[in-house]
Amino acid sequence: MQALPRLGMGTWRMGERSRDRAAEVAALRLGLDLGMALVDTAEMYGEGGAEEVVGEAIRGRRDEVFVVTKFYPQHASRRALPAACEASLGRLAVESIDLYLLHWRAAVPFAETVGVLERLVRDGKIRRWGVSNLDAPEMDELSRVAGGTRVAADQVLYNLERRGIEFDLLPWCARREVAVMAYSPLDEGALLRHRALHAVATRLGATPAQVAIAWLLLRPGVTVIPKASSLEHVRENASSANIVLDA
Repeated sequence: MQALPRLGMGTWRMGERSRDRAAEVAALRLGLDLGMALVDTAEMYGEGGAEEVVGEAIRGRRDEVFVVTKFYPQHASRRALPAACEASLGRLAVESIDLYLLHWRAAVPFAETVGVLERLVRDGKIRRWGVSNLDAPEMDELSRVAGGTRVAADQVLYNLERRGIEFDLLPWCARREVAVMAYSPLDEGALLRHRALHAVATRLGATPAQVAIAWLLLRPGVTVIPKASSLEHVRENASSANIVLDA
């Protein structure tokens, strides 16, 4: 199975204001130009607005893009999930979603959700499926249901300040070749004020954001999805892949 691109773009808070749409589309298109081939979104972001922004940004470039989107827990049931998937496909204007994630744990049993996801794969609506915000015990539980071992990724909070997943979830995923997607790599901007990070960045001739992202890229099997908020930030994020950190 194709590995996930290591560096992508997040879209949290996109699609919320029509006046920002052109700038958001331009940022995503520039990211694609610079080689950030993965775009992560969700039906929750802007209540579908972010998916529409992504759809516009990737128009005519579908073959270049690895599209990830997430569905609400309340849509995780046998009845609701196919309709949620069709709605996302429509907003994204694509025939198939590369990776479709449960946004956080639902009240619906894992077995029911996995059964629907496996059917969506067979029907060609999605290429693979995964989860978000699940810890190691929950991943163990998921892996025990029929088809559960085919989980492709877990998207979780992970950055230099929030390293709890290193104790159990990261090793769990590494043993099973499940990709980890690190969201909020800059801890919603808090890391950019960290004095130690500034010191490293100054030494390397980089920015604190680039160092924080580069540190995550050192981790095998981890994909990083900083938000693509402006053309300047997109260029900065893309250059993070060129930062060389020693142990």
